[in-house]
Amino acid sequence: MQVESTPRILANVPPEVRYARNGDVSLAYQVVGDGPVDLLFVPGFASNLVWNWELPAYARFLRTVSSFCRLIIMDRRGCGLSDRLSPDDQPPLEVLADDLAVVLDAVGSHHTCLFGAEDGALTCALFAATHPERADRLIIYTLDPMGDQPWDEFEDRAERDRFYDDYLARIEAGWGTTAFAVHDPLGGLVTGAPSLLHDDATVEWYTAWQQLAASPSGARALHRIYFDTDAQPILASIRIPTLILHRVGDQLEPIEESRFIAGLIPGARLHELEGEDHLWFVGDTNPIIEAIHEFITGDRMARDLERILVTVLFTDIVASTAMASDMGDRRWQDLLDQHNIRIRRQLDSYRGREIATTGDGFVATFDGPARAVRCARAIRDSVRDLGVDIRSGCHTGEVEVAGSDIRGIAVHIGARVAALAGPGEVLVSSTVKDLVAGSGLVFDDLGPHTLKGVPDPWRLYRVVDR
Repeated sequence: MQVESTPRILANVPPEVRYARNGDVSLAYQVVGDGPVDLLFVPGFASNLVWNWELPAYARFLRTVSSFCRLIIMDRRGCGLSDRLSPDDQPPLEVLADDLAVVLDAVGSHHTCLFGAEDGALTCALFAATHPERADRLIIYTLDPMGDQPWDEFEDRAERDRFYDDYLARIEAGWGTTAFAVHDPLGGLVTGAPSLLHDDATVEWYTAWQQLAASPSGARALHRIYFDTDAQPILASIRIPTLILHRVGDQLEPIEESRFIAGLIPGARLHELEGEDHLWFVGDTNPIIEAIHEFITGDRMARDLERILVTVLFTDIVASTAMASDMGDRRWQDLLDQHNIRIRRQLDSYRGREIATTGDGFVATFDGPARAVRCARAIRDSVRDLGVDIRSGCHTGEVEVAGSDIRGIAVHIGARVAALAGPGEVLVSSTVKDLVAGSGLVFDDLGPHTLKGVPDPWRLYRVVDR
């Protein structure tokens, strides 16, 4: 009997992690792409070079940026895959800037563009101010300048210190828990990515992201450095071309911060973006990527978009959270590995194209709706002996294709249809049902349904087994 196996544990294989040493501290980094311009991305301390790639949205963001440059990504010391530090042994900001130079030396980059997000932007700003001969351009994404600010809501410095001390206490008590990762107003998805607040897969990824980035005491210490640093003198000393990116509706960092920073940095350009998500890799990321592309290359980014008619299939495991809890991490991961192997096998058989995995499910497209429906049934049947129930939904419509990604209202409809399916059910929209006439497929009419976020009701049908 041949036992199925898979060589990979993670759903997405990340780029190779390499290490550079600054003294006795190992610094983790990755290099992706081979474009003509070097771009060093410092995402701040909330990072883990392997886990970053496990969220499809984050992976797409990084892959797209790496398509026009040589992208260098690093975990700063004290977090992620770089050496962890004692909470009482946190380095001054100048040492963090030295770490950037060490990584750039390791990859042979003598002239680079810098892209920093959150406290990573603070480190990049200091490097740009102190090493202008090595930094060609600087991109800042939502940096809180700290210090006295004209829009400050606090009556005095003592009140502001109490506010941040309260947050640091919450970090110590709740960092890496689901409650903190979702609901904390400064560290949770409620402000970081409100558009994905109720997406279970994102909640699970984000909670694990915090856990894999730093321990609670480490996170507190890393935040403390950020809160105690007045960035304004650093910013005023920058003399290289600087682009500041900020979403106008950002629920975590107000746009006033970046407007203020733009007035501090000589010649800086502020690009105000639409949206309310704080995290740079969620929401509509195209404007962010296009702004980065134009700033570092000097050319507008040509959108590689096409619109095609496809049938979208969504699958997921019913009651997966409870199953994972009952089985434990190792057994659950083994089951997911087998689940993924079997689904990919059926996708190949029915000419499906895998778009993304969602932790316990798949998104795929087909060039024919009947093949999509039959594939959904085959997927369901192929995993039954694993003790799992699959629910599926199909919808046919026009989607916008950008590289390996798809988007558009048809994608949203497909996801909502799947969410209404019960254990073992395959639900389809009226469009799919009409297009498979003569295929021999049989359906039960479930009547019109209102789909969340989708205008007008849609008539849904359940596929009947014969």
